[in-house]
This record gives sequence, structure tokens and C-alpha cells, in this order.
Amino acid sequence: MSSQNQFHKPFLSGVLMQVVYAYKKHLTIIAALAIILSVIFSGPYFITPLFKSTVILYPTASNSISKILLSDNFNNTKDILEFGEIEQTEQMLQVLNSNKIRDRIISKYNLLNHYNIDNDSKYKVTQLFKRYENNFIFRRTEYMAVQITVFDKDPQLAAYMANDVAELVDSTINDMQKKIALKAYKIVEDEYNHLKGEIRAKEDSLTVLREYGVHDYESQSEMFNRQLAIEMAKNNQTSVVRLEKKLEVLAKYGGPYVSLRDALEHDKKQLSQLKAKYEEAKVDAMESLPHTFVINTAYKAEKKSYPIRWLIVLISTFTSLLLAIIVFSIMDLFSGKLGVNIKKKNLDQELNREN
Repeated sequence: MSSQNQFHKPFLSGVLMQVVYAYKKHLTIIAALAIILSVIFSGPYFITPLFKSTVILYPTASNSISKILLSDNFNNTKDILEFGEIEQTEQMLQVLNSNKIRDRIISKYNLLNHYNIDNDSKYKVTQLFKRYENNFIFRRTEYMAVQITVFDKDPQLAAYMANDVAELVDSTINDMQKKIALKAYKIVEDEYNHLKGEIRAKEDSLTVLREYGVHDYESQSEMFNRQLAIEMAKNNQTSVVRLEKKLEVLAKYGGPYVSLRDALEHDKKQLSQLKAKYEEAKVDAMESLPHTFVINTAYKAEKKSYPIRWLIVLISTFTSLLLAIIVFSIMDLFSGKLGVNIKKKNLDQELNREN
């Protein structure tokens, strides 16, 4: 038990130092080679330098234009000047990751050729989309803003593409909303025009009835009946016949007149309400507002962002040394040299204690 503890204790605490000391020349050569090779292979000949451009923007908290600017009944505490919250931010991220923006950027900047992807490759689209996903990064910041980051070998092009993506957010959202708004506007417009046509037809019918002498059924009927009673009391047959003819006209056309008049009044109330919806739908279909507040626009980067050569050199050197120490330790362990060194060290320690 004691010898086992003596064996494991130095193995855990001192083996690595023994290996480092024993192979210090080898490790120095390995470290030098790792530094030289990592510097060479992290250079622009092997790894294309990439420049970063960033746009930061906030989504707006606006709803439809008509409801915010025109409607008196829409109960909304937000206005067009407020920043959007987490819901609007997540929606904007979905739009940024949509193929609508991706395809327009790919087409505008001919990224297939720009990324040097073989046009005859069987998987050229997959490779193109993969490169796009690696170079175009969209994320939510801690302050609920949206950050658009674009990497490219051309610093000016990276800035152009980042700013274009930010602009495409507006146009893409507007295009999606306009498709629905135009359909809604068409539905309301057709209904509005149809109701106007029905009102016009009812008014024409009322005009015809007025030509027959029916102007106000209730008041005319009351007046004619009162006058008829007076003339009958006077035994004025001429006036009685004339009034009876008028009452016959009222009896014949009074019912349709009342129906048309009441229906026309109802339709005009509906038309007034529908006109307000028509005007709102027209504004939503024809007008648009920005959906973003751009905080930072992208500019041409002066220094590359990738690769970080000092970090590559550091990691490569550290990894190489660690692997070398492990390999040398295993070699010594299997050759028995490590065990001999440990026993020798333990013996020296025991002699020192006795002395």
C-alpha cells in the first residue's frame, strides 16, 4: 500500500516535469516548428482573410399605418416612434434568415462566383448556402436590438452587403404585408362600390316614386285623410274624388316607398362605416412606413477579423507541446524508463530523509 502510494504520488505530481526536463531540447524544437508552421499555414496563402462589417438596428413597434394614424377606435399604447420589443425582434430575425433576403443578396452580388464555387459542381447550391450561413450572421443583442454581421474577403463589399441586408428587411416586410393589404383593399373596395351601386339604384327608384307623387308616405297619408274627412263633411265631391285618387297612389306605392326609404337609410349607415374601412385599407395598401431604426450602419473595415493569427499560433503551439509531452510520457512508461526514474527519485528521497 505504501509503495503504491509512493508510486502514484510522484507520477501525478512530477512525471510531466521529468518528461519536460528530459526532453527539453525536443520540446523546444517542437515548439519552434509549431510556431513556424502555424504562422505559415495561418497566412493569407492558406487561409483567406475575412473582414467584418456590422449593422445594428431596432425593429419598430408599429402596427398597420391606418390603425395608428387614422383609426379613432384602435386601442393601442404603442406608436410609430417606439422601439419594438422581443416579439418584433424575433420576427425580424426570422425575416433576416428567410430565403427572400438570402436569394436577393446572392443574386445581386453573384456570390456563386465571388465565393469561387464551381458552377458545374453537383452540390454547388448546398456549398453556396453553407458559405452564406457562415458569412452572414444575425443575432439578437442583449438590448433587444438586431445585429447583422457580414464577413467577406473584400472589406468594402462586406459593408455594402451588410447595409443592403438591413435595407432588404424593410422591403421584404413591406412586400409581405402589401400582398395581404392589397387583397384586403380589393375586397373592401368591391364591397364599397357594390353598396354604392345599390344605394344609387334605391335612390333612382325613390325618384320614380316621387314622380308619382309619393314624397313622404306617413305625413302625406295623414294629411290626405284629414283633408278627405273635411271635404266629405262639406260634400265637395270634386275634392273628395281628387283626394281618393291620391290616396290610391299612396296605397299602391306607399309600401315600396317605405321599404326603399328604410333600406336606403340602413345602407347609407353601412356605407359610412364601410367608407372608413375603405380609406384605412387603401392607406395600408398604398403607403408604407419603415420597420427599422438603424443605429449603426456598416463601414469598410480597416483590419481583418479572421483569422486571428496570434490565437492560432498560441493554440497550435500549446496543443503540439501537450501532445508531445503525452507521447514522450507514454514512450517512457512502456519502455520502463519512467518507472526506473520514479524508483530512483523515491530512493533519493528516502536517503535524504535518513541523512
